[in-house]
This record gives sequence, structure tokens and C-alpha cells, in this order.
Amino acid sequence: MDVDISRSRVGGRARAPPSKSYTHRAILAAGYSDGAVVADPLVSADTRATMRAVEAFGGVVDRSERRLDIAGFDGRPGVPDDVIDCANSGTTTRIVTACAALADGLTVLTGDASLRSRPQEPLLDAIQQLGGRAESTRSNGQAPLVIGGPIDGGAVSIPGDVSSQYITALLMAGAVTDEGIDIDLETELKSAPYVDITLEVLDAFGVDAAKTSEGYRVPGCQSYGRDDAYPVPGDFSSMSYLLAAGAVAGDDDGVVVEGAHPSAQGDSAIVDVLERMGADIAWDRDAGEIRVRRSALAGVEVDVGDTPDLLPTIAVLGAVADGDTRIVNCEHVRYKETDRVRAMATELEKLGAVVTEEADVLTIHGGESDLRGTAVAGHDDHRIVMSLAVAGLVAEGTTTIRGGDHVDVSFPGFFDVLYDLGVELDEHER
Repeated sequence: MDVDISRSRVGGRARAPPSKSYTHRAILAAGYSDGAVVADPLVSADTRATMRAVEAFGGVVDRSERRLDIAGFDGRPGVPDDVIDCANSGTTTRIVTACAALADGLTVLTGDASLRSRPQEPLLDAIQQLGGRAESTRSNGQAPLVIGGPIDGGAVSIPGDVSSQYITALLMAGAVTDEGIDIDLETELKSAPYVDITLEVLDAFGVDAAKTSEGYRVPGCQSYGRDDAYPVPGDFSSMSYLLAAGAVAGDDDGVVVEGAHPSAQGDSAIVDVLERMGADIAWDRDAGEIRVRRSALAGVEVDVGDTPDLLPTIAVLGAVADGDTRIVNCEHVRYKETDRVRAMATELEKLGAVVTEEADVLTIHGGESDLRGTAVAGHDDHRIVMSLAVAGLVAEGTTTIRGGDHVDVSFPGFFDVLYDLGVELDEHER
């Protein structure tokens, strides 16, 4: 599906979907339990992959309106009857890889072409350190993966600058091993707030885990569980597009984003980024609402070491702002669904932005940019698609985004929300 977006003003109230990061972790935590309820989950292409994995290990996921009733496998995943297809979900692949290492047999995991290009070697090596079998069928550290167990726990040494999801995977699995797992980080941890999310979810399901001087530690012989439903908070990664839309194209009353309650999500940093750029933005934390109006923005420097998913949003804001916006510490953003640094540089240049791309820095020269509508590629990446939609709100003429249906990965109904805010758009098949 392609989407045509014309220059538009936006206003009104909108609610971002529930957090994808929390939903993934809550589904698997409920799977590790003997049964739990996840309330207000994000049901999207990615989270459905995690549901399928829980069922492959012996759990049952019953979907109803605004909740998932999950009968778990009680810390003892069975050997799947078939290959686990993780589709495009890197989070599913990684957290499920460690879970598979608990099963007494072999599990095969794969996914689409994009997922099969993403690095998994550090996690495979960690599982081997714990005595498990962990192989890439093509011997390149990428899916398809063959995982065998069961592991009993122990100590692992792993780099922290490739993906924090490796740490999440080991912490979640380690809780139900006999010995627990000690994680020694060989390098500085990138995307650390995502591990904070993991610790928050583990605590909510009765599991103890903690940061140590060397890395992280989760004791073994623990049980997952909770008596009441686990409520998934709103997703700040998804909110970033709505807040950016209000900042670049909001009307006098602006855009109010609901469901913005404080949590461990690092991407809540988008509020600070917009404030530093000069946006008229106010966050009522008690009410969980953020209001933002169209503002004159100025370029800033933003370190995305802990917030890689914000890079596409910030890049678009930089193209609209006066002066230079430097996005630094971003090399790890190249290893997502696509190379998001290269993708944003390429597509913003098509729209008329002036961009300088380096290995670890993306600079958008907003003062030299004049956005004009044209056809741009979504790179089969939900975050690229949604950020380019924001650019389309201020580009002269019409912007056509190829592959708009990929928003289903994290924000189903994204274009419906934009339409309700006043955006002039048209969805059509290619």
C-alpha cells in the first residue's frame, strides 16, 4: 500500500497505541508463568510473532477485546512441533532464542529477509557459554537459528553495544534456570532504558533481577506470576510521530496525545528533545497527556545511544528546524529493520533536505533545506514510514510513501489517526 500525504494542519486529541516493548516482554513473562492476563496489549505484526512463539513452546494465548489471557508453560518450554516464524520481529527472535535454550531439544527460528540479515552472534555465543547449542544455519551469525538446551544457567560475557535485547533475553530466561545468570558486559550498554523496561516487567511478574557493577544478575529457581492483569502503558516511540506532527503542523489548539504516563521508556526523551528545539509543549504527567503546538524549531545535538528508535523522528524535525541538527552515537541504529541512518538520509534528500551522513553521526542542515513532496521509499520499516509521513505534513505538494502498510508492525491504524487529526491523505494499492 502507498500513501499520498498533502501539506496539512493538524489538531485534536489522539492516543498512541500501547507500548510494543512492554507488550513483547509481558507476553513472554506470562508465557513463563503458569498463567497470566495482559491488559491493553499492542496487537500488531511484531507482537503476534511473540504470541505464536509462546504457543509454540506449549502456551495458549486467548485474544479478546483489550486483553490477552495466556496459559503459560510454567518456566518449562516444550520443544516446538515446527519452525518458529518470527516474521519481521527482531525483539521476538532474540527473547525467544534464550527461551528456546531452556527446552530439552532443538528449536529452529527464522523470519523474513530483513530479520535474516540482523546480527545474532553475541547471543548465540552467550548461549554456548552456558552450555547450550546455538548455531546459525548459514554460519554468519544470522537467522535461521538452531537452538538446543536445556541450559542450567551460569556466567556469560557479552558485548553491550550491539543490542540490549540480548540482555533482556538472558535475564528473562535466567530466572527459571537452576543457577541463574550473571551477565558481564564487555562494552558500554547501548539502549540501556530497554533493559530498565525489562527489569520493570520482571518485577511486575514477581521476578528479581538487578544491575551489578559488571552488568546484570538474575537469580535462578524463580517463578513468574501475578494475581491481577498486567496493564501495558502507552508507547512513547509511537507518540513521537504524533508529537512531531503537532510541533511542525499543529493548529492554534495543537495536538493532545493521551496515554502518556511516565514509565521506564527511554523514548519519553522526545519531550525533552522538542523542548530543547523550542517547541510549545507541555506534559501533564498525572493526567498522562501531552499538548504540543506548531512552533519555530531550532536545531540541536541529540545523542541516541539510549534511544535509537527516535532517530527517524528527530531527523524529520531537524529538516524543518532552523540550523543544524546533529544526531550522534547512532551507528547501532544501522542494525534495525533497515539501516535507518542511511534510509533517513536517502529519503530526506529526495524531499529536498540537505544531509551529511557519517558512520556514527547524521547531520540535517535544516536552514538549507526546503522540503518538496515526491515519492519516497518506506524501506519496509514502520518507523521510516511514520517519520516520512510527518515530513509530508510540511512538504510542498504531495508526498507519496511507498509501503505504508508496514505501520502495522507497531502502530496499526496510524494513518487513520492522522486523518482524524486533519491530515489530507489517500491510501491506495500500487
